[in-house]
Amino acid sequence: MNLWLPMAAGAGALLAVASFVGTDWDLPPVDTEQIGYRGTGMYNSRDRETEAALQAANVVPPAPWEADPEGDRAGDIYENVQVLGHLSDDQFNQFMAAITEWIAPEEGCTYCHNAENFATDDVYQKVVSRRMIQMTQAINEDWTPHVQQVGVTCYTCHRGQAIPANVWSRDTLPEPQPGMAGYRAGQNVVAKFGGNSSLPQNALEDYLLNDTNIRVHSTTALPTGTNPNGTKETENTWSLMMHMSESLGANCTTCHNSRAFNDWDQSPPQRVTAWHGIRMSRAINNDYIVGLTPVFPDSRKGPAGDVYKVSCATCHNGVQKPLYGVSMIEDYVDALSKKTQTGVPDYGTYVPGETLKLEPAPEPGTTSSLAPALAPASATGERNVAAVVGQ
Repeated sequence: MNLWLPMAAGAGALLAVASFVGTDWDLPPVDTEQIGYRGTGMYNSRDRETEAALQAANVVPPAPWEADPEGDRAGDIYENVQVLGHLSDDQFNQFMAAITEWIAPEEGCTYCHNAENFATDDVYQKVVSRRMIQMTQAINEDWTPHVQQVGVTCYTCHRGQAIPANVWSRDTLPEPQPGMAGYRAGQNVVAKFGGNSSLPQNALEDYLLNDTNIRVHSTTALPTGTNPNGTKETENTWSLMMHMSESLGANCTTCHNSRAFNDWDQSPPQRVTAWHGIRMSRAINNDYIVGLTPVFPDSRKGPAGDVYKVSCATCHNGVQKPLYGVSMIEDYVDALSKKTQTGVPDYGTYVPGETLKLEPAPEPGTTSSLAPALAPASATGERNVAAVVGQ
């Protein structure tokens, strides 16, 4: 047999493909960044066109003006200022101008205020925004292991929209068929959070609302001892991981060493940052969002009647560091960098038109049941990663 015949035929086929595609056939416009040791597969790949769109969508808006911290306090000038009363008059008005552009640029001040009387709590959005300001202050003070010194503002999530683009609620569709055969355990549908896959559709509930253990990597051959989790829990965790990857525009090796995914000692420091981020999102949802359920109208709730909640995507919007790590907090330090009034009213008694007063602040040193459980700091201020993660 003449071996040159099949070789010639194969070469001819390649030439035919090349002539069809053309001489300008290039690789996809992807940039690859090595983030770990060579040979470990630790790298990030970014599509150039997608990256350009993300950069355009993550531009930090300037402050309306540079506020003067001197002068009379807002709480002494205006009525019913319960959280920002410590600001000067100029700081208060600067922040009000900024938050209007961040959340309701088209509606303006009347999105949160009664035009006839700004002091009243007639508009439910004002009650919500007051609690959201408290939440933002708590994030900047209590969750520095995740947000570091960059901090967050209302714009980090809202980006000029009343409802942030990336929020979630319980998904109820498609409804399962009645009877034993209709039970799906949230599977076999296209999940919104989880790479548009058939992974469990409500997995975010387990980790960003409930305190479910996300450790599913066994250290033994059988599912016994410290890790009895099975395939179902693995799928839930995978859904969470895919959500985080999409939310940050990063792959698995941003937080994990590809040769030992389970080993914290071999993982990049971003894994600890992400650990705090999961618990921060859970605390935000439980301590600040869910409690507002009686205030929100049905039109601002999901199909199951639960309020829209935050996830990793709410802040990150497709980039590893929200707004590419550019800090906005320096223009609003007095307003958002520290907790001021931390009291919580009884939202179940909210009646539009009646002032909803915050309860007295808790005693110093008391924390929420979902406050960050950090390991004791060493003499150098470093956290013991093994003690922090503990799983």
